Amino acid sequence: MSRQVVRSSKFRHVFGQPAKADQCYEDVRVSQTTWDSGFCAVNPKFVALICEASGGGAFLVLPLGKTGRVDKNVPMVCGHTAPVLDIAWCPHNDNVIASGSEDCTVMVWEIPDGGLTLPLREPVVTLEGHTKRVGIVVWHPTAQNVLLSAGCDNVILVWDVGTGAAVLTLGSDVHPDTIYSVDWSRDGALICTSCRDKRVRIIEPRKGTVVAEKDRPHEGTRPVRAVFVSDGKILTTGFSRMSERQVALWDTKHLEEPLSLQELDTSSGVLLPFFDPDTNIVYLCGKGDSSIRYFEITSEAPFLHYLSMFSSKESQRGMGYMPKRGLEVNKCEIARFYKLHERRCEPIAMTVPRKSDLFQEDLYPPTAGPDAALTAEEWLGGRDAGPLLLSLKDGYVPPKSRELRVNRGLDTGRRKTAPEASGTPSSDAVARLEEEMKKLQATVQELQQRLERLEETVQAK
Repeated sequence: MSRQVVRSSKFRHVFGQPAKADQCYEDVRVSQTTWDSGFCAVNPKFVALICEASGGGAFLVLPLGKTGRVDKNVPMVCGHTAPVLDIAWCPHNDNVIASGSEDCTVMVWEIPDGGLTLPLREPVVTLEGHTKRVGIVVWHPTAQNVLLSAGCDNVILVWDVGTGAAVLTLGSDVHPDTIYSVDWSRDGALICTSCRDKRVRIIEPRKGTVVAEKDRPHEGTRPVRAVFVSDGKILTTGFSRMSERQVALWDTKHLEEPLSLQELDTSSGVLLPFFDPDTNIVYLCGKGDSSIRYFEITSEAPFLHYLSMFSSKESQRGMGYMPKRGLEVNKCEIARFYKLHERRCEPIAMTVPRKSDLFQEDLYPPTAGPDAALTAEEWLGGRDAGPLLLSLKDGYVPPKSRELRVNRGLDTGRRKTAPEASGTPSSDAVARLEEEMKKLQATVQELQQRLERLEETVQAK
């Protein structure tokens, strides 16, 4: 008589805990755009949501602790002239966010500590190069200032944000149709893309070469998503020929057959995968679903293990995923999602139940920190490096706003040039001050003219 042995895993009993009403963000008008992005981006300082906006594209940025009802007149980031489709926080500067829009531009913004007090209309950098709407923006995980964007012109551009120039281009000869998803490898050496031509490609962006590709990883016609996971594998989500949703795990060196292929259900929403390299857990959040499934990836067959599912009553319009350094380690929180409802954003904490209040080292190995491992020039020159890791044992406190340089890029305050370090303002700073002085002088002259006209009116009466 055989007895089934249950696989041992410390994540078997991970459970989701939605935040209480006073910890949610209420009365936000989430975008109605039919685009398959998360519509939400979070980091240890801010939560950003793509919102409905009249007369252009806008998104809302709130300090993480500013929960409760959101004032309808709250200032927003509103520089785009058409709806915003995707947003992404810079992993090396928690005050910097990029946005892609239907107006064919990518804009990079600086958010002050404490949030916005006035509408933000002027980006730090506007990146122009796409000829159709930009639906994907992804920062390089380890190189400073490197941003990737993908547009509906079937082109991928890699930008050096410091100079505002497109340094790499993957044209329509690589992707002949709409690009559904793009993901960087952990060290940023490769990208993984899924395309409407039903192919998943592994690409070396600096050489512009396709390292490997898989035709029809899923038989269905609906969009496929692909992300890198551990040990040179990729995970894809898609649909079967019978429109059943599937998740599959692939070895990038042998793409003929999947290591694991599982059918989930017959819902029509695209599954957005979020992978945690520290725990090897992948979370699947379907647009229009009311659930989050999670799987553990191991190095031995059957490789992909279903763990559990978090369910709620209301469906999700989008989803944001908090970096590991923004979690509460004293509560054994291993992931946190920001679920978008029609008028609300609800944090959901994923927790491993533990009796001890001590730091759980097995749950929190050193994780990616906020410092870049490479400069943009080093990465473009051919160097690769994994993320610089930090320990969460003593908790993580977000640093104050890092220095933002328009011409030299988004850099940490530690890398200062000689003139700035000695206290002498740079020529760029002097030019900006002179321009501001001219604007102030013009304002003063206008006020003087108004005062004179008022005096004349009073004397006439």
